Amino acid sequence: MRVSVLPAVVALAVMAGCGASREKHAHADSQTAPVAVHVYQVNATEWPATFEVTGTVRARTTAVISSKVMGYVREVMVRPGDRVRQGQLLAELDARDLEANWRQAQAALEEARSAVPEADNAVAAAKASLELAQVTFRRMQDLFQKRSISNQEYDEAVAKLRMAEAQYEMAQARRRQLSAKIQQAEQAVQAAAVMRSYARITAPFDGLVTEKKVEPGNLAAPGTPLFVLEQEGGYRLEAAVEESRIGAVRAGQNVRVRVDALGRELTGRVVEIIPAVDASARSFTVKIDLPAAPGLRSGLFGRAVFDTGVRRVLAVPLNAVVERGQLASVFVVEQGAARMRLVTLGARRDGQVEILSGLNGGESVVAPVPPGLRDGARVEVRP
Repeated sequence: MRVSVLPAVVALAVMAGCGASREKHAHADSQTAPVAVHVYQVNATEWPATFEVTGTVRARTTAVISSKVMGYVREVMVRPGDRVRQGQLLAELDARDLEANWRQAQAALEEARSAVPEADNAVAAAKASLELAQVTFRRMQDLFQKRSISNQEYDEAVAKLRMAEAQYEMAQARRRQLSAKIQQAEQAVQAAAVMRSYARITAPFDGLVTEKKVEPGNLAAPGTPLFVLEQEGGYRLEAAVEESRIGAVRAGQNVRVRVDALGRELTGRVVEIIPAVDASARSFTVKIDLPAAPGLRSGLFGRAVFDTGVRRVLAVPLNAVVERGQLASVFVVEQGAARMRLVTLGARRDGQVEILSGLNGGESVVAPVPPGLRDGARVEVRP
């Protein structure tokens, strides 16, 4: 059996070429002048211990506007994105039947009020009859005591007095009934006016119209959403926090919040912690009040950073790190030469980046990295 030696020969040639190349670079580096660099000594330092959660910006107060009465929509006055004032008209319903009910209640009230003079006259007449009966009775009583009239005449005077008293009380009762009827009619007018007012859909507060779910000609039914209105000037971030972090969150805690759409960081405050844990996501909801900021609106994505104490980390300046795709490296100065070291990066803060692996405390890294610096190049450390 014949064995081909060609692949082995090719491999030996390649290895020889690589060795020659390294020797060539080493020779070149030894002949070139050292590169002047500045170094940063890596030491453990204390950084705030934090954890980050994501959430969505929501309005603190959101109202779903619906109608309390059934009717066809006659006119819609606003569109999504419109800012409205408290009491501003949003839509109007066809209220002809409600208007008719109000007029009917108003007519019943006028009818009741028109009977007041007649009832007052009846009370006055009954009172006059009573006063006459009382005077007549006193006179007849005096004559009866003097034996000047018969028992029959005295009994008739007593009966007339009793009848006058009854008629007066009846007239007063009818007047009271009329007053109650007037009050009832007034309440009916007020109720009809309230029902009529429901045909005018108004804004409950100053805010922004975010949704419009009705068009002219639609039938508005009680409880069916017509508009969604958000109160301006009050927003919060609703974030989902892992259940294992529940001990690190407390009401009143200040939190750093970054809203990507705004490109800035805000300081929020935890105002509410929903105690129920979402069984599917194993998280609970935290509501963080946000300060007023231009461009802030509901639906935006945000990140909240909670401080949990301090931790010791190894960190280097950002300008000491060379990133190429997914790989990150630094140059460590060893015996007058720059040695490239692959590192794993962590959190970034105040112009520095955390080194999770690849460096040890006390080592010196080149910062900033001069253009064209290569692994193994001779360097001269400048103060």
